This record gives sequence, C-alpha cells and structure tokens, in this order.
Amino acid sequence: MALTATGVHDVAEAVLGCVCAALDQVAEEVPGQPGCPCRVCVVPGQVAWDGCDGACGPSKPGGQLSVSVARMWPTTSFPTEDREVRGLRGCSLPATTAVELVVTLLRCAPGPGASGCPPSCEELTDSARILHTDMATLQNAIMCCLPQTAPTRRGRRFVLGAQRVLGPEGGCVGVEQRVTVAMPGCAPCPGEEGQI
Repeated sequence: MALTATGVHDVAEAVLGCVCAALDQVAEEVPGQPGCPCRVCVVPGQVAWDGCDGACGPSKPGGQLSVSVARMWPTTSFPTEDREVRGLRGCSLPATTAVELVVTLLRCAPGPGASGCPPSCEELTDSARILHTDMATLQNAIMCCLPQTAPTRRGRRFVLGAQRVLGPEGGCVGVEQRVTVAMPGCAPCPGEEGQI
C-alpha cells in the first residue's frame, strides 16, 4: 500500500502541536521558563533561524519552533533502509516508510550590551537553564505524545534520535531533536483506487 498524500505533513503538524503544547505547560510550572514561541511552523527543507530578535508581543516569547522533514526511505524492518529491487511487478511498495523529522526550537540568546561588553554570567546561566529545560521538554513531548498520533489504537512506532545544541549564533540559541517515524502504507497505489 502507498502512503496517503498528506500523511507525512500530518505527522509533522502533530509533532509541532505536541511540542508547542508541552512548552506552554512547562512554562506554567517552571518560573521564568518561556512558553511556545510566537513563530510556530512546519517548514520546507532546512530551518532558517528566524524570530530571535525579541518578543512577539506581551503574551508570546520570541524565538521559533519548527518541524521539517530531513529524509524518507522504504523499510521492511523499521528503521533500516530497504535495498530491495522494486518495479518488477506493478506497484510493489514496502509496508512501511521511515520519515526523519527535525524538530528545532530556537530562543533569543544573550548578547553583548550597548557598550560591547559580553553578557553577564547571570544572563548566560538563565539562558542555559531555559535551554536545558527546553531539551527535556522536547524529548518528553515527543516520547509521550507521538505514539498517540497514530490513526490506530496500536500507536505509532518511532526512534528518537540524539539532540544537539544549536548556537549561539545570530542572536539565537536552541536545540535540534531528530525523530524517525514509521509511516504505514494505507492507501492504494495510484491508478488502483477501484481495484480489489
């Protein structure tokens, strides 16, 4: 069976929503922790570092939360890439497609003051605390929410990759989390819609 036309985008949107909700929840529980940034989007390709120039208003912190697709591949033993030769008999798709999502959370980084002096240790420590809290929140959000985004009761299979810290650069500092999601084929091959 083939992937549904919007299946990959739907999973990216679901992950984005899960992480944003978790960031807002943690902001209510941890004093001084900002919630979900004002820029929240699924983006095509690599993430542009936007939104690190300050707050977006009185209720939303600056920064950016985004989800993008890094790559996808067929797999018969998730998440291993399938090297089977295809195309010998019509639409011979694998049962599962692996999709690697990249979740990127960027916050405003402390920079030099008006006189050109570096940020204080207190500012750096506060930024580090926010970053470390974001790292735990991102991982927890994906681990707890992603299984529930499956269209079936069995849950969604995924492999959580390593996180890496981004920046500080260009006024931004943040974290990138990769997750590989199993996308079962559940649509007929093109041209086979009416066939049994």
